[in-house]
Amino acid sequence: MHASLSHRAAPSAVTFVALVWLVACEPRDSGITPPPPSEALTDGLITPAPDFGEPLANLTTEQLTRFIVGKAEFEEEDTVAEGLGPVFNEASCATCHTSPVGGSTGRTETRFGRTVDGVFDALVGLGGSLRQDKAIGAVADSFVFIPEEVPGAANVTAGRITTQLFGLGLVDAVTDSALRQLASLQATLYPATAGTPSTTVEINTGLVRVGRFGWKAQNPTLFQFSGDAYVNEMGITNPEFPDETCPQGDCGALVHNPVPDLNDDGTGVQRFADFMTLLAPPPRGPVSLEAQVGDGIFTTIGCANCHTRVLVTGNSPVAALSHKEFQPFSDFLLHDMGSLGDGIVQGSATARQMRTAPLWGVRTRLRLLHDGRATSLDAAILAHDGQARPARDRFTELDAVARQALIAFLKSL
Repeated sequence: MHASLSHRAAPSAVTFVALVWLVACEPRDSGITPPPPSEALTDGLITPAPDFGEPLANLTTEQLTRFIVGKAEFEEEDTVAEGLGPVFNEASCATCHTSPVGGSTGRTETRFGRTVDGVFDALVGLGGSLRQDKAIGAVADSFVFIPEEVPGAANVTAGRITTQLFGLGLVDAVTDSALRQLASLQATLYPATAGTPSTTVEINTGLVRVGRFGWKAQNPTLFQFSGDAYVNEMGITNPEFPDETCPQGDCGALVHNPVPDLNDDGTGVQRFADFMTLLAPPPRGPVSLEAQVGDGIFTTIGCANCHTRVLVTGNSPVAALSHKEFQPFSDFLLHDMGSLGDGIVQGSATARQMRTAPLWGVRTRLRLLHDGRATSLDAAILAHDGQARPARDRFTELDAVARQALIAFLKSL
């Protein structure tokens, strides 16, 4: 939808019913096509799509084994003897990424920093920008590791809830060029809301890549995302992230670290990456007529400008991920969100920029937005700002019936 639509009066629900009926006869990128979205057509038979927490369909025996082993790694609780800490957030990936399996518990972490005259300082020397809120306590030499606190020097704090892991193998398999082309297309069709590709370095190649994982799209691959999580969330050092987190910025305290050697040789990181790679996307919920009406509203008021319905993967060694269409409802690009930005500069993302949150599986979430402030879809939409403000304003102009239809659509994702 072009920016000029922002000057039109908000259509009524009756208008949208007519719109959905008319366009049903034309090819459209609606994400609602037969067979029903929760099912797949295989050899003439309708079979259920994988449920939450299940692997992708049509994996080889070897790939299915990798998924099972990866899931066990995902669920395992690390111990101090295995390298947990000295400061960390949780001892297991599953602690934060369940409800359902691969989803999000809504566990909130804290980022902090200091901004002076528009310049952001992550306060690395004071433990920034991620606070590790747990510690291993007393160790053999009687030294006591304690959880980190937000230092008094910080004037920026931001909560971040854990992200969902569904279908990320598909996201990983989208090419950098496809995301750059999408940004270019947005700049042509609706420049006021166009996204910006995150740029970051892929550690194992040294290449500049397009980031896509994390609230700031700060990681370019699932393997790097996995290694980052191991060291920052669990304190488990690994080949790409060999340096232990200095508790509250005090690197001298690491002389007391009970397991100073590399904690993971890369095996655990790869297994967790395998689990995420082979985890199926969330199945679509029931799509009522009201939800179909809401689908049209979603596009017309501008939500689909950033929450891109369909992406296509490139080549992948996993056939189930190669050249596949999927519907994440995200462009995985950075957008200026105004007051909804978290104030943290990370990677190439500015303080006001956030990655478009995927909406698939949103019906399973109890807390929404990056900091979990919203507990309803209405509240989440109304908190949008910056480049998303025009769509938010159009939402407020909808009548009650049209607004309810839009919410019904979102609850079907």
